[in-house]
Amino acid sequence: MSMTLHVALLHYPVYDKNRRLVATAVTNMDVHDISRQSATFGVRRFYVVTPVEQQRELVKDMLRHWTQGAGADYNPRRKEAIEHARVVADLAEAAADVRTETGHDPVIIGTGANVKERMVSYPKMREILQERDGSAILVLGTGWGLERTFLNAFDFVLAPVLGVGEYNHLSVRSASAIILDRLTGGR
Repeated sequence: MSMTLHVALLHYPVYDKNRRLVATAVTNMDVHDISRQSATFGVRRFYVVTPVEQQRELVKDMLRHWTQGAGADYNPRRKEAIEHARVVADLAEAAADVRTETGHDPVIIGTGANVKERMVSYPKMREILQERDGSAILVLGTGWGLERTFLNAFDFVLAPVLGVGEYNHLSVRSASAIILDRLTGGR
């Protein structure tokens, strides 16, 4: 038994540096790097989640370029990674896609640098993922983190990735690589 892991990169609801609720901009580097990480660590699907229609269209164009267009011929390895990416309007749409594809309601696992309660350790979460059947969505936030009420509604919340000092603000690309390595029991 084991759960199928999916990743969702949320651009809303997240905070900006002043703790205002915002929708952040999708970045090309996040899409490429997290797609590659997802392929490396055996993630079934990577969802880019944004409520902004223009950004969804931009991501769709980028995905088409690398999976069907000139980018697919230019870099077949990139195509292999990006083929697992999809863009959706919200987390509910990603969960519905997982449910349709797998037949399971996914377990939702939140992340955040400032999590202080309801934390699940990486060894415990890895154990949960290995012992249960079904699917899970690992939710990564952009900006200055996922909105607290939204995060608290998730099934699990992972302990934050911590450094050695007081400063703790990794890029989502860096944090996601560490988290995926820890969750999948990387070598």
